[in-house]
Amino acid sequence: MITRTATARYEGLGKDGKGHISSQSGVLENTPYGFNTRFGDEKGTNPEELIAASHSACFTMALSFALAGAGFTEGTLETTAKVKLDKDGDGFKVSRSDLELTASIPGISADQFAEIAAGAKANCPISKLLNAEITLTHTLS
Repeated sequence: MITRTATARYEGLGKDGKGHISSQSGVLENTPYGFNTRFGDEKGTNPEELIAASHSACFTMALSFALAGAGFTEGTLETTAKVKLDKDGDGFKVSRSDLELTASIPGISADQFAEIAAGAKANCPISKLLNAEITLTHTLS
């Protein structure tokens, strides 16, 4: 079993508070987040952006391995995840993650690609974690 960690610290409360997040690898180190990075345009990150990054990376890697397992040896995959934050009563919820994939895989048929991509969407660990609608649109060139 692999465990990865991140730590968030928030100083102050509510809209006036300021947070910082750090990750085990050091890629994030005291990266700012807070109300204005989530709902405004202040520089920093936010939980939904981090989920989108995780989902797009996880799905793309899962698809890469699935294509290799099917015997394909070259290609390019690029995925954008659009994570939706919706109002939910007095709070908010992540309601969906829309994956948009552009791929170039020499020698694959559109049907085979769609089947392999659907399997990767269903089986990537972050897709399994999310309790939200997950859509996938793809373009194969």
